[in-house]
Amino acid sequence: MKMLAGTDFHGFRPAFEAFALEAKKQKADVILIGGDITNFGTMEQARNLLSILAETKIPLFFVPGNCDPPSLVNLNFNNVKCIHGEGVIYNDLVFMGVGGSSITPFNTPFEMSEEKIAEILQSCLKSLSDKIGERKIILISHPPPKNTKLDRTVLGIHAGSVSVRRFIEEHSPLLTLCGHIHEAKGRDQIGRTLIINLGSAKWGNYAVVNVEKKVNVKLQTLKI
Repeated sequence: MKMLAGTDFHGFRPAFEAFALEAKKQKADVILIGGDITNFGTMEQARNLLSILAETKIPLFFVPGNCDPPSLVNLNFNNVKCIHGEGVIYNDLVFMGVGGSSITPFNTPFEMSEEKIAEILQSCLKSLSDKIGERKIILISHPPPKNTKLDRTVLGIHAGSVSVRRFIEEHSPLLTLCGHIHEAKGRDQIGRTLIINLGSAKWGNYAVVNVEKKVNVKLQTLKI
């Protein structure tokens, strides 16, 4: 299965338009969006921006970011589904997600305690009950896991989530896709889990993800 993944668009419409064209060009089976759809915007703005991707008719799973309104957790329309706190089985893979972020110094719209993040992640598991079985999990998390190459800010601070890291350590998803810390684009590993910080789609960053017997991720950049 081929997936196109992006995050941290921050309301930049040309990035959504370029991403939609690329999804069609790549003949993606699924689109994955990791949050910060808007830049301190509204539910209506988020819906309008996601509608650009919905026009591709490709199934889209997303979580909100910390710069999005928390109300986005209730946004579902057409082929667009929010998976914050929820698990979805698609093509025999399990997709689950957590949006927002842990507490920041900037008082952004969608921040949560580590306890709340842990609760949301457990809700993902509970939503599927015993249906996961041997299926591989793909976690879409706006915040990266704590103390990795992917949560280090320009000041050298590890600003990721302890709860996201603990979930990865305990449940070993096949792949975790994250963002939030734009400058920490890249890949890392926790146990058997490949972790990718996609970088900011506003800057053209995205990834092509192929899952067959193994997972293969290519980090790429669009000209916007």
